[in-house]
Amino acid sequence: MTTTELNPLLDFTGLPRFSAIEAEHIAPAVELLLSENRARIEVLTRPGTPATWADFVAPLEDANERLARAWGVVGHLHGVLDSPELRSAYNANQPKVVQYYTELGQNLVLFEKYKALKVSPEYAALVPAQCKIVDNEIRDFRLSGAELAPSMQRRFAAISEELAHLATKFSENLLDATKAFALHVEDQSKLAGIPEDVLETARAAADKDGKSGWKFSLQAPAYVPFMQYAAERELREQMYRAYVTRASEFGKPELDNTPLITQILSLHHEAAQLLGYANHAEVSLVPKMAQTPRQVLDFLNDLAAKALPFARKDYAELGEFAAAELGLAQLEAWDLAYASEKLRAARYAFSDQEVKQFFPEAKVMQGMFRVVETIFGVRIRPDAAETWDPAVRFFRVSDLHGNLLGQFYLDPYARDTKRGGAWMDEAISRRRLGGRVQTPVAYLTCNFSAPVGGKPALFTHDEVLTLFHEFGHGLHHLLTRVDYLGVSGLHGVEWDAVELPSQFMENFCWEWEVLAHMTAHVDSGEPLPRALYDKMLAAKNFQSGMQTVRQLEFSLFDMHLHYDFDVNGGKTPQQLLDEIRSRVAVAIPPAYNRFQNNFSHIFAGGYGAGYYSYKWAEVLSADAYGLFEENGVLDDRSGKRFCDEILAVGGSRPALESFKAFRGREPTVDALLRHSGMIGA
Repeated sequence: MTTTELNPLLDFTGLPRFSAIEAEHIAPAVELLLSENRARIEVLTRPGTPATWADFVAPLEDANERLARAWGVVGHLHGVLDSPELRSAYNANQPKVVQYYTELGQNLVLFEKYKALKVSPEYAALVPAQCKIVDNEIRDFRLSGAELAPSMQRRFAAISEELAHLATKFSENLLDATKAFALHVEDQSKLAGIPEDVLETARAAADKDGKSGWKFSLQAPAYVPFMQYAAERELREQMYRAYVTRASEFGKPELDNTPLITQILSLHHEAAQLLGYANHAEVSLVPKMAQTPRQVLDFLNDLAAKALPFARKDYAELGEFAAAELGLAQLEAWDLAYASEKLRAARYAFSDQEVKQFFPEAKVMQGMFRVVETIFGVRIRPDAAETWDPAVRFFRVSDLHGNLLGQFYLDPYARDTKRGGAWMDEAISRRRLGGRVQTPVAYLTCNFSAPVGGKPALFTHDEVLTLFHEFGHGLHHLLTRVDYLGVSGLHGVEWDAVELPSQFMENFCWEWEVLAHMTAHVDSGEPLPRALYDKMLAAKNFQSGMQTVRQLEFSLFDMHLHYDFDVNGGKTPQQLLDEIRSRVAVAIPPAYNRFQNNFSHIFAGGYGAGYYSYKWAEVLSADAYGLFEENGVLDDRSGKRFCDEILAVGGSRPALESFKAFRGREPTVDALLRHSGMIGA
């Protein structure tokens, strides 16, 4: 048997062979690929290897893509199908992969070859995408410590390896702490207010454990509706406390992320100083649209100043309502979601639960595909592939002539073996290989409630927004027309512009022209009534001030942590967060809240000194959507322009250039403020 047949991780002929992959395949695949790559690099760095695209850039890209694809499958399974065996193999091999990429980033001979190519006559003959790759590589070599003295390089490499280990540990601690808690309720009278489908899921969870009653986990499909609807205040507090103290000193010591936060911040700061920067925020912004930490802070503080009057008004109204209608004289953190849902229902005469009945999964998918097919001129159809779970589906995206553009997996439901949240990741990226194009493949992962009691899965409107958001990322990956891997799809796109297509897609979820075709009541099949839609639209900006300052709180905390916070000073991250809350928050959580211990975006997800990018890109996406508002929601001409100037070009040119090519001008914050209902105090 060939190596490929023996080890499915080494089969790059097509889609991943998930049914054949075992934890025992990981180490041999990683060892072989690293060995082959190092041998290839030895040849590429010889003096006789010319500093040309064909002689060293393309062969290096080939080698690194094989490693990235194999390790990408391992990382994906670690995120969606965690097991003790897989976790052990992942953690054993991650340091080897990190070490390789660190060596690569510090390889001075390769660095010199890229610099030689940059100043050679060939550079002028390369297409813009190739030039951008060369420029990015030179920048990234510098950020990887290629110009450091040998002893400093060794320290930088050790830091990189340790940071990767700590990020994985942070994420695993959070997953384990989330799984460690469950609220078992035997007395049904204590479950007043909780929707029937949520109770059915909780009953099924208890049955699975061989217990009577109901079991509520801290996973979003259980936690969110519990906090919104459970009338029993004491149980809400119990759930809230468990949720906000995950992976902290209040739980198992071995799952406490507190020391990891300090270590991560210290190592990021040390790495930045080795590179000659004052702090990690400066390093983080080098490949982003924003120029300086101060520019980001000014942007966030300016937005906070505009949003705070609305946030204070939102909070005051909620407090008055809770006191007058719910008998809650003092509004506590565990009351916010409950009181907000009651206020929204009273003010707009509908509830999330009522709306949810009109969003069965199949109808939502059909409606989302209709939007994408109409504005971008593509066709989306079911396809066949091996998957990692029976609930996972697979689709193909083609042009109007039937030519394959890309494919994607959709993994929609929450599982104990799956980390929380929603995300898009790449399985295969577009590139040209000789005379053929390698078409891209994406993973779309969510954590929605699975079907229960013979009914289809029902999505809240927020979950529909999440689905559109992740599909926006997917479209960025799938509809690229760039033939060079380094800037194909999301590759090479500035981090603070990556959220533009995803947040752009969310806008369609508020359009009657869209919702009329993507809703059908789970029992009657009737579409969403116009009267209910009008209420949803009226409620769209309900508490948008509070929601905005909450996001700004997270963004400011992240930027200050990585910019001007001294991890060895007298202040703790908790104290910094408390200070920021005193400036921009309107709802101050209890002292035991340990939000930072589960802020995996910045400590385990690559968003360190980059969380602001959600708001930054929201400005871009709201402004971009403005063209569709002007020309028609499902205008295919605007869609073609968005595809041509934003999605298709990937990272082959600066994001600001792409935006200006699409919109015809620089972005402005006006559309975001208008969409959020925050024009005029």
